[in-house]
Amino acid sequence: MISLQKPSNFTPIFEVVSCFIEKKGKFVLLHRLDDAREGTTWGVPAGKIKEKETLEEGMLREIKEETGLTLKEPNLKYFKKIYEKYPNYDFVYHIFQAKLTGQEGIKLNPEEHKNYKWVTPKNALKINLIEDEDVCIKLFYKI
Repeated sequence: MISLQKPSNFTPIFEVVSCFIEKKGKFVLLHRLDDAREGTTWGVPAGKIKEKETLEEGMLREIKEETGLTLKEPNLKYFKKIYEKYPNYDFVYHIFQAKLTGQEGIKLNPEEHKNYKWVTPKNALKINLIEDEDVCIKLFYKI
């Protein structure tokens, strides 16, 4: 469950960064591997922050690892910090945005994802998304 305010009894065990990478009115969704947690669902590039890594460093690393895109820190805009409370654990979730302007191409890491697609926010909500991704899309795009 997502909260915009820190819930009571919230004990996060890690922090996650995620990014809406946009181009021409669409953003990229990545298709998770079948054997991954919530396999076969779709989500934006995201991952856990490593020790001594800033949010921005972690986000740039995850984008590179998952999409092959090499972005620079000025390309990232921080959007919001939210709180995720799952039945077995809690974590902090940070949302970023990056806009692509050139001919950058996605080069998936086959050990992370099996496919990708560019979607509009409304069409994304019709796809089998990772847990709470729909809430993040609605929050970010105000739909």
